[in-house]
Amino acid sequence: MSEQHEQSVGEFTLAGPLTTAPPAGYTAPEPDEKWSLPGGFAHVHYGDGNRGLVRPVVMADGFNLGRSDLAWLHAGLNSTYPLLTELRGRGRDVILVGFDERSASILDNARTATAAIHRALAERLGGTRMAVGGFSMGGLVTRYALAQMETQRIDHQTAVYFSWDTPHRGAYIPIGLQAFAHFIPVPNDFARQMTSPAARQMLWRHYDPMTDQNGIAPERREFREHLARAGEWPRVPRLLALANGRGDGTGIAVPPGETVLKSERVYPGTTFYAQAQSRQATVAELRRRFPEGEKTVTTGDLPEMDGAPGGTLRSYGILADALKKAGARVDLRHADVCFVPTVSAVSLRDLDQHKDVYADIENLAPDESDVDDFICSSATTPHTAVTEELAVWLMDRLPD
Repeated sequence: MSEQHEQSVGEFTLAGPLTTAPPAGYTAPEPDEKWSLPGGFAHVHYGDGNRGLVRPVVMADGFNLGRSDLAWLHAGLNSTYPLLTELRGRGRDVILVGFDERSASILDNARTATAAIHRALAERLGGTRMAVGGFSMGGLVTRYALAQMETQRIDHQTAVYFSWDTPHRGAYIPIGLQAFAHFIPVPNDFARQMTSPAARQMLWRHYDPMTDQNGIAPERREFREHLARAGEWPRVPRLLALANGRGDGTGIAVPPGETVLKSERVYPGTTFYAQAQSRQATVAELRRRFPEGEKTVTTGDLPEMDGAPGGTLRSYGILADALKKAGARVDLRHADVCFVPTVSAVSLRDLDQHKDVYADIENLAPDESDVDDFICSSATTPHTAVTEELAVWLMDRLPD
């Protein structure tokens, strides 16, 4: 295989169901209004029978590289289970908030969310209080936006805040996979995604190509400081959290230390291993031909994250697809791994200790969580996947 084949492998990003292509034949309805916002935009879909904003539900887009595609977001929220159709059928007005750059700083995109909240308040007919939240990163964006408005004594008129599989305590991308983004010897989309401001702020552990070490990125520490100064959470609305992972401490079967993906012909001999608990665990052996190079990536004293309870991402499956497209022969054993641990999505425990990541939430006191109420999926589901179980739970708790 040629140098061009190796270089082409990085032309992908890690994305969940809400930012993948809509199902064949799916066409999002034309919005009733389109708003231009600082750093972003919004599509407004009135509830059935409404002639304006009567019962607004503000929903912020999640993380990826590049500009939001709200038609794709609409498809992701309305195809597996018709969440948006059901909301509008209940008389809710849906406001989908997108960003000019989804990988920009959460603090920057929070300004877009704040502008959307102000616009919704200005156009609302009547006095029904709003629901505001988001999916994945969108939950962090709106959490900070509402909290910051409260510190400025701005009445955001929000009765319910919700987050859907949001990494409140951090998200997980395998360290070996992050390192591979920088092992590709040319600038590439995957590396740009992994080093973006939002990735550095959200990831529980971030790989630094300059030091070849993983740790807490400075941007994450700074973001945490901003959250703390804003009071951590909004205090006025009821706080709801939804997790795509199970709550009984059960994850998916990805044995620690086991090979999850191996490539031949392109990056020949490159192998990734599931995270194991060890002072020095090998998580990747990276090899390339153009220019010739190799690297062994190790971690120390990290929990067994790949099979942890949580919303999953097809992290290794997406890379395997890119390798095969470049002509590789791939041995893929575990396409999906944990992305947002359940304890992070419901903000109940940090991710540093194995016992906390695998905690049986169902047998813990609910008030250990930072939120007022939460739901964990009865089965492990993909990150931000809209299921009937989660959607109905949320809809039943929106403001009257």
